[in-house]
Amino acid sequence: MSRRRKSIMSYELKEQIAQELGFAGTLRQEGFGGVSSRDCGNMVKMAIEMAERKLPGNNPM
Repeated sequence: MSRRRKSIMSYELKEQIAQELGFAGTLRQEGFGGVSSRDCGNMVKMAIEMAERKLPGNNPM
């Protein structure tokens, strides 16, 4: 029996990133089952980059 884990990212953030990466239509129509592994990996990479930019000390003045 598998358990669903609570997502760290909101669905809105996932949709925003998918829009920026160009596969939001696929995500809306087919869900994550229709999104390629490469696109999911790119989504995670972008989310990490966004989070790192928000860390204190990472904003150049």
